Amino acid sequence: MFLIFSTLLLLHAGAQDTSYTRPRLTNKWDEYQKQVKQDSLKKMVELKSIIPGIVYDLRYATINNFMRRLMYPAGTTVTFLRLPAANALQKIQSELINLGLGLKIYDAYRPYAVTVKFWELIRDERYVAHPKNGSGHNRGVAVDLTLIDLKTRKEINMGTGFDNFSDTAHHNFTNISQGIRENRSLLKTLMEKYGFKSYNEEWWHYSWPNAGKFEILDIEFKKLKKNL
Repeated sequence: MFLIFSTLLLLHAGAQDTSYTRPRLTNKWDEYQKQVKQDSLKKMVELKSIIPGIVYDLRYATINNFMRRLMYPAGTTVTFLRLPAANALQKIQSELINLGLGLKIYDAYRPYAVTVKFWELIRDERYVAHPKNGSGHNRGVAVDLTLIDLKTRKEINMGTGFDNFSDTAHHNFTNISQGIRENRSLLKTLMEKYGFKSYNEEWWHYSWPNAGKFEILDIEFKKLKKNL
C-alpha cells in the first residue's frame, strides 16, 4: 500500500490542479461566529473539553500516517466536532466506560486547506476527498476513531490499522476472526445508536447526518483553540 502512495506522490509532485471550482468557504472568524449565533448547533467543540478520558492520536499532526508527512502543524493537540456530533460522542464514551473501554480519536475537523493539500499530493478519490466538494471533516461532522482498553490504554484489535486502504478495512469484509468482527460491530453499533453513519470502506470513519447543513470551514486549529 505504501508503494501505491509513493508512486502517486511522484506522479503528482509539483503539479497543481486548477480544473475545479472551490466550494463556498467559511474562513473568517466573524463569519463563523455569525453562523453559530444563528444556529448554536454549528458551534465547534474541542472534544476533550466535554469528554473526560478521551484519547487523541492525531496522526496528521505527525508523520505516522499514510502520507508519511505532516499535514497539520506539528504539535497540534486539539481536535473539534460540531456540537451535536460532539455530544453524541460524549454519550458513546459514557456507555463504553461501563465496558472498560474508551474512544481514541485519529482525526475529526480538518481545515479545507488541508484537503486541498491532500488532493495535490494524491489526486485520487479512492483515497482522498475532492476539493470541489469538500468533506465531512471540513464541515466538522466526520470523525476517525477506534476503541481502546481503559486499563492497558491499548487499541482493541480491529484487523487493520487506521488509513488502511485494502478490502480488509471494509465493514463487509468477512475473512477476519470472530473477535475482530465483534470489535468492529461494537463500535459500529454504538456509533449508529447515537446518530452517526458508518462508511463501508473504512471501519474507523463515521459521519454525522445532514452534513450539508454545516458550512465548509477553513479555520486554523490555533484560531479555534484560542477562542475556546
